Amino acid sequence: LVEFVLRNGDIDDRIGGGDSIRAMREGTRIHRMLQRQGGKNYHAEVPLRTIVSFEDYDLMIEGRADGLIYVDDPLVPIEQKGGPELPETGNDIFTISQVTVDEIKGVYRELDLMTEPEMLHLAQAKCYAYMVAKDNNLDSIDVRITYCNMDTEEVIRFLDNYTFDDLKRWFTDVVALYRRWSDFSYYFRKTRNDSIHMVKFPFEYREGQYDLAKSVYQTISENKLLYVQAPTGTGKTISTVFPAIKAVGENLGERIFYLTAKTITRTVARDTISLLAEQGYRAKTVIITAKDKLCPLDERRCNPEACPYAKGHFDRINDAVYDALMDMDIFDADTISKIAEERQVCPFELNLDISSWCDNIICDYNYVFDPNVYLKRFFSEGIRSEGIFLIDEAHNLVDRGREMYSETLIKEDFLIIKKNLKIYKTDILKGLNKCNRIMLEYKKQLQEDPMTDYLIIEDIDRFIFALTSLSVSMDSFFDKLRRSKETTDEDMTEILEFYFRVKNFLNLTENMSEGYEVYGEITSEGEFALHLFCVDPSGLLQERLNRGVASVFFSATLLPVSYYKSLLCKMEDPYAIYAKTAFSPSQSCIVAANDVTSRYKKRSSDMYERYAGYIREIVSKKQGNYMVFFPSYKFMEDVRSHFEISADWELICQERGMREGEKDEFLQSFSAERDHTLIGFCVLGGAFSEGIDLTNDRLIGAIIVGAGLPQVCSERRILSDHFDKMGLDGFSYAYLNPGMNKVMQAAGRVIRTIDDRGVIALLDDRFSQHQYSSCFPAEWDNVIPVTIDTVGDVISSFWN
Repeated sequence: LVEFVLRNGDIDDRIGGGDSIRAMREGTRIHRMLQRQGGKNYHAEVPLRTIVSFEDYDLMIEGRADGLIYVDDPLVPIEQKGGPELPETGNDIFTISQVTVDEIKGVYRELDLMTEPEMLHLAQAKCYAYMVAKDNNLDSIDVRITYCNMDTEEVIRFLDNYTFDDLKRWFTDVVALYRRWSDFSYYFRKTRNDSIHMVKFPFEYREGQYDLAKSVYQTISENKLLYVQAPTGTGKTISTVFPAIKAVGENLGERIFYLTAKTITRTVARDTISLLAEQGYRAKTVIITAKDKLCPLDERRCNPEACPYAKGHFDRINDAVYDALMDMDIFDADTISKIAEERQVCPFELNLDISSWCDNIICDYNYVFDPNVYLKRFFSEGIRSEGIFLIDEAHNLVDRGREMYSETLIKEDFLIIKKNLKIYKTDILKGLNKCNRIMLEYKKQLQEDPMTDYLIIEDIDRFIFALTSLSVSMDSFFDKLRRSKETTDEDMTEILEFYFRVKNFLNLTENMSEGYEVYGEITSEGEFALHLFCVDPSGLLQERLNRGVASVFFSATLLPVSYYKSLLCKMEDPYAIYAKTAFSPSQSCIVAANDVTSRYKKRSSDMYERYAGYIREIVSKKQGNYMVFFPSYKFMEDVRSHFEISADWELICQERGMREGEKDEFLQSFSAERDHTLIGFCVLGGAFSEGIDLTNDRLIGAIIVGAGLPQVCSERRILSDHFDKMGLDGFSYAYLNPGMNKVMQAAGRVIRTIDDRGVIALLDDRFSQHQYSSCFPAEWDNVIPVTIDTVGDVISSFWN
């Protein structure tokens, strides 16, 4: 309440910042220490609440006071007011005046520089003081703010006395500031739910679509988790969004989080909601866009000296958010940027603040699952979001989860930071030296064994202890710099990046389990890297899933489902369905070559020439647009050197590091009118192998070179060994399943609508092996084996 309605001033993140799990736990330790020191009259963690009644609804305001101090008689037990139970305190009404509300804050700053409590800390304590005084008929009450330095355990306290009349006037004013927001929440929710009851499914149900929608609704109503393998053409977006909206209308959830890794699928989700809005559906919907994409500055610098939007942002933001909510229902990047410019507020913070009041939040996985950027307003400790999670392209979440919950520290960075900080003569230098020495020991152990290129580190505790000490020193250092303003954000960029990596490494070790491996290796640059590698993200993902009421994982390629069940959640026996496809087998010709291979040891000029021959044979049978997917840029270049361009063909190639505009231009080539064949050479697993929608004759063939297996490296070998040790098939977990998923995604580019026809060519003899063909979807029951000599006739027969 107070942090929202009383915030003011600038955005300024130049030094330090960010929530740290370790700092939160250290703060908890400080709280308990001071609460124990309070003696028998100190009552810790007291739940308090009050209800303010308006015409149509009651507003309940609740919290937990760090401490209440009283001497003789007990306070009124909260259970007499209908609240949660407290420890035994007696039943007498409290009558004497001397009661103190204590609010404890653990900080890293130098306390002798503090002359008064921070406004928001005091406001929080005054809310508790009002509740206690009101319920116990007190004429006055003391409010104490206790600050404790979490490094030195030094304490400073600020004490003041307030009359009940003063607190009542102050509290009434604070609630009055919130009144327009609670009115909006209450009345718009009624409008939303009434509109949901009127909305109908906007299409005729396709084959299997009704059963899919019904399964999604049932999953939400039972607070369960569902895996959906939904082939292209199932209409999975509307089939998941519509039943989720209906569930919200029945109060089975409060808001929908539509999560996806791709920009294009966010657009599809928005368009689906807009389609329902045409039927009268009323809801607030926001697409959360990354900070760098929204920032109007050439170089993002979030402080009042560099950014006019940051200066005074919090003085203007609440009015900007409220007016926007009154004016419109859907907020995308363009809308947010326009409002931010008009109101001179940070567009990214505006984006997040608007999300607090939205019914549908369309965003990247990060905002729910990533420990560094998740939406704390919905998912902080103790908050239950009442959210329904719809997780699109869910096959991507396995590797994304590993990235989110892994961190790497480079030994040489410790020496670079030491050099940069020498002028400050700080305790950090000692901590940097100690961490560097331990990492040097790891490096020597690795170098002593010529038979391996990585070192599994079984005992990481000594390094974690040294890193924790370094982190505490850096916290204090940054706090001093922030207050003294001895430096600028430009001076600290490299140091801050290092600091955040250290923090993340430590935070992740708090949840380290059997799902982690710690290993060191020498990088291609000759540096020593220490990896905290999350091999199995299921436990950490489940923690985040538990913050919602139900979850639906869906994708066109979620096979084998047992693989995804084991890596995306810890729930026992989650639901799983295979949605029926609306497409006919006659729409596609799927061929598998058994006389070529992309195996590394068999690559040769002759093999590249044979692949080029296959491509020529396939594209020569019908003019149109084709994509050829290669296992790597190198393989693509090798085949290209053997591929003779016909006068009837145009060849374009995906390039490394293409920018968004270049990617758009590449895709636009497939929509242009032409009187010859277009062939696009692409990389399997890259930007064009999933998430693009080239319908009708914009793409009539996908030629897939190789089985998509990830390259052998330290990380993949560690994955394979880890799952082998667990009694699972390490090769499938590390190589086969990720590779075949890329193949399925690329193949799925061809048939997008019931009017599409096209060729899917699988060019590798491994596709003939049961281990690989068992990964094919059910609708691939008509794969035709071919050779370079027969493929042309098979393709011609299909087109004829």
